[in-house]
Amino acid sequence: MKAPAFSYTRPAQLAEVFSLLAQHGDEARLLAGGQTLMATLNMRLSEPALLIDLQSLSELKGISVNGNTLRIGAMVTHSEIEASALVAQHAPLLTQAVPHIAHRAIRNLGTLGGSIAYGDPAAEWPACLLALDGMVLARSQSGERRIAAQDFFTGLYGTALEAGEIITACEFPLAAPTQRFAFDELARRHGDYAVVGLAASAHLRNGAFDQVRLAWLGVGHMPLRTPATEQILQGQTLSDAVLAQAQAALRDELEPDADLTHSSATKHHLAGVMLKRCLHALVAKKDPQ
Repeated sequence: MKAPAFSYTRPAQLAEVFSLLAQHGDEARLLAGGQTLMATLNMRLSEPALLIDLQSLSELKGISVNGNTLRIGAMVTHSEIEASALVAQHAPLLTQAVPHIAHRAIRNLGTLGGSIAYGDPAAEWPACLLALDGMVLARSQSGERRIAAQDFFTGLYGTALEAGEIITACEFPLAAPTQRFAFDELARRHGDYAVVGLAASAHLRNGAFDQVRLAWLGVGHMPLRTPATEQILQGQTLSDAVLAQAQAALRDELEPDADLTHSSATKHHLAGVMLKRCLHALVAKKDPQ
């Protein structure tokens, strides 16, 4: 199918974007990397009157360290994150996750902000944002809001963004010396959406888990954490017994949605496999303390 007719504009300033959003309301759509929007246009799942291209907004680009946080602009592409030495140093979970995102051509165009704003439950960046206790910076004509990752995703493709508001950046706490990260996912073919995936973060203190974060993709109607399973691991060193307890807690806590090719029971099993893989990856490096 072909996309419906629409008007197109490429503003150079955020103020222009806010003015256009106020003027056109629901008839306007923001174009970041276009990896999702263009598909929905071609399938006529989206029929905007106006497409607002954000590519010329330099204030939505760039990766920098500001105090104790790593700031990544909304228009930074997946490939730019993959190649960034700052990201590798201060948020290595993101570096680990990038190769799982689709294929090179998509990573060259798709953006962090576009992925977070879409809130796909099978996408990598929303889960990483949760695992890292990240923040979403959203701006409108009335000012800027900082939204914690745990408050940002509200349902299937639903977010806390309000009308006339856009994501300008995401912020991530700088990785601590005791912090470990692991990312893994299972897909039918490389580049496909994840059947089940896990973004994990934890501190290791004398070999024991602390501040565990387990953020899942592909198992529900939104990216989600499993706090009961995290609590089972708190203060524990990894052993077969602890792993079994954590997997049992996960089975009780997780209610994965079936998809066209995998039942809920299959996803339950695969989630347990992902948990085992990622916990072993977290402890694979020696605790510097």
